[in-house]
Amino acid sequence: MKIYNTLTKKKEEFVPIEDGKVRMYVCGPTVYNYIHIGNARPMIVFDTVRRYFEHKGYEVNYVSNFTDVDDKIIKKAIEEGTDTDTISKRYIAECKKDMAGMNIKPATKHPLATEEIQGMIDMISTLIEKGYAYNSNGTVYFRTRKFEGYGKLSKKNIDELEAGKRIAVEEQKEDPMDFVLWKPKKDGEPFWESPWSEGRPGWHIECSVMSKKYLGDSIDIHAGGEDLIFPHHENEIAQSEAANGVQFAKYWMHNAFLNIDNKKMSKSAGNFFTVRDISEKVDLMVLRFFMLSAHYRNPVNFSEELVDAAKNGLDRITTAVDTLTHMLKKDGRDEKLTDDEAKLLEEYKAITTRFDEAMDDDFNTADAITAIFDMVKFANSNADENSSVAFLDALKNQIIEYMDILGIKVEKEEEILDADIEKLIEERQNARKEKNFARADEIRDLLAEKGIVLLDTREGVRWKRN
Repeated sequence: MKIYNTLTKKKEEFVPIEDGKVRMYVCGPTVYNYIHIGNARPMIVFDTVRRYFEHKGYEVNYVSNFTDVDDKIIKKAIEEGTDTDTISKRYIAECKKDMAGMNIKPATKHPLATEEIQGMIDMISTLIEKGYAYNSNGTVYFRTRKFEGYGKLSKKNIDELEAGKRIAVEEQKEDPMDFVLWKPKKDGEPFWESPWSEGRPGWHIECSVMSKKYLGDSIDIHAGGEDLIFPHHENEIAQSEAANGVQFAKYWMHNAFLNIDNKKMSKSAGNFFTVRDISEKVDLMVLRFFMLSAHYRNPVNFSEELVDAAKNGLDRITTAVDTLTHMLKKDGRDEKLTDDEAKLLEEYKAITTRFDEAMDDDFNTADAITAIFDMVKFANSNADENSSVAFLDALKNQIIEYMDILGIKVEKEEEILDADIEKLIEERQNARKEKNFARADEIRDLLAEKGIVLLDTREGVRWKRN
């Protein structure tokens, strides 16, 4: 299995620090509002990475934090006349609802920044003792130039980063490039006691501390959106490696940006969408399928037309699985494979192999989905009323297994029609037998009004809710 490592700018063979285990940290959201679809992309991508590792037999310790103290959370609390704890708890709960809707597995641990303050104070103290940090009037800064490897992830030269453009110049800093580890409280802000001042931690120190506590000094994979490469992840490396004296993360993975109708998403542009907004218009399995239809390192353009295309593509897969399910319900099928079916399954296996090859190549979900479409085409062409149970099971189960690796549910839950609708379906069948097609069409239209779509197939009449 190969992973593109942002640190080395090349694909590398994945070799875990500990055999059979993967230690993985993914930067989570700041919880001051509903998560937006830009937040959704790394959640979906790295949940899929985790699922594939588990499919390969690895034990995955997957940690993803919630930043529950931040300027935006404080601003929201002030606007609502409440406290930051109320805001963060509310939106953590809402985030978890959206994650469940996207079928994102809960992390092994979802640490909260506010519950890890002592660990942050301890790491900052270590950095001060080692000469990598200093206290200036209650604010603690990291001495960026003292860490020799600074810039190795983003490939930025510290001397070329102009003061005042990316980093605000502050008189109390020794160097304009130094960044905050701890800052004093402002009026009305939440704060914690520390050796330097009553205040709160800087953003960057959070992930270094939580990764160390729950995964260890060195981890296999650190991941997030490409907007985090600099300065967040660059600063994490500097802090962690300066404090712990070992390599922080072996592999760095970053997903590319998401645009809306070829434009950057922003509230000012009026093209800002939350996951909750999308869920009111389309099933979140469609959103997940859409996100995975492109390689995670390629930008994704979100548009109504492209989402509709994703819905149609996912419908093709779910319909194929549903068709195989209905075939399996037919009585009198042979249980065992025929010789011809055994040969067909060898052809099918060659198609399924392409899924694993794609995922082994830096988690290329786009090509993996292409392989699934080929499996669907094969099933549609080769499964019929004469197929054995073993053959149909093999076709169906492989599609379900691979879609499950992608985190997408394709088996429909059994739904019970009420008695009136069942009677209408039966009446329509009788009307067709009697060649009363006008009545049959009338019943079809009536059922359509009730959200029931009838499908006339070679296996008989099926239905689905629209």
